[in-house]
Amino acid sequence: MEYSLVCHSLYALWSSPVKKKIILLSIMFLIWVYMLYSCVGYCSTMPSLVVDSYRGRETGSAVGKRTENSRTDLVSRLLAKPQPWEDIESDYEEPSIRTAASRDLLNNELETDRADDWDEMRAEQLQQRAPEPSAMSSFSNGSGSKKLPQAIIIGVKKGGTRALLEFLRVHPDIRAVGAEPHFFDRNYENGLEWYRELMPKTLEGQITMEKTPSYFVTREAPARISAMSRDTKLIVVVRDPVTRAISDFTQTLSKKPDIPSFESLTFKNRTTGLIDTSWSAIQIGIYAKHLDNWLQYFPMKQILFVSGERLISDPAGELGRVQDFLGLKRIITDKHFYFNQTKGFPCLKKAEGSSKPHCLGKTKGRTHPNIDPEVVQRLRDFYRPFNMKFYQMTGHNFGWD
Repeated sequence: MEYSLVCHSLYALWSSPVKKKIILLSIMFLIWVYMLYSCVGYCSTMPSLVVDSYRGRETGSAVGKRTENSRTDLVSRLLAKPQPWEDIESDYEEPSIRTAASRDLLNNELETDRADDWDEMRAEQLQQRAPEPSAMSSFSNGSGSKKLPQAIIIGVKKGGTRALLEFLRVHPDIRAVGAEPHFFDRNYENGLEWYRELMPKTLEGQITMEKTPSYFVTREAPARISAMSRDTKLIVVVRDPVTRAISDFTQTLSKKPDIPSFESLTFKNRTTGLIDTSWSAIQIGIYAKHLDNWLQYFPMKQILFVSGERLISDPAGELGRVQDFLGLKRIITDKHFYFNQTKGFPCLKKAEGSSKPHCLGKTKGRTHPNIDPEVVQRLRDFYRPFNMKFYQMTGHNFGWD
């Protein structure tokens, strides 16, 4: 009886033209609200480094004021001087006062780094346009939050950091910033909230990452990262320091063709053969010296050293080590790579957010100029004791000698 009354009531409600229109309009309104909500969620998750950067500059001063008090209690740690570096017997000298020419060259290299950062970001945007997600997936992505990075690729320049980052971004549990934030070396005064805003949104269980190779040689970076979190995992991509120096010079030469020759920049005095360690291309390759600074703040178990040479010859093997270090399942394997004969290094069969193959941009894989073999040998002799010390510190022989 009750069932028939309910059916009769529903029939009477639906048979009324006015009530019928009200019901249809209500349904349409609910659908419109759902679509609007989904659209807002999608727009909020659109990747836009340019917008993030602008927002960071606009609010940087305000954030800096808010975090000023919280940073005050860290001053003592940041000002703590690391233990002095014990010199290895060689002709290495700690640079004191740089000449005007050296400063100009370093400024040129800084401009080159920023130009390459822009080229990489632009190439990434053109080559990795992600397909538009559905309304439901957008709603899911909108539930994530921005976190400070739990892992950072801190070095080294021209070692293979861009390749490693692009390979890692294939992993579904890794979210990384494409461009280099340079927070712990150039933008530290903007505060941690500014830094956090640069990060992508992540879900529970995902790892936030960034890479800035200059951190490894920035004296203040270890203390600053430790102040953010002592649990931060650090990744360093190292490469034969002689080859790395030539690659560094090649990058600068591509932007500044009028710079002095590699040979003239390498020596303080060509006759005596004394190496000019004030040139950053040489100084970066003294890995043991820089590592000693990091070990004042982080234990060795929190630092993973990736071979730049093996990243080319066996990318899946090196990526396996990185995934283990990050505590992730080994998802990135041999099936993700193919070797590009033209460029001379491995490329991804499918990049993040794309179904197309992806190789690094034109700024990677430049042809090195011919360097006098005598200069190359002199550099190998110079780096040898530092390499031996680095092997002892890391417990790994990278085979550069």
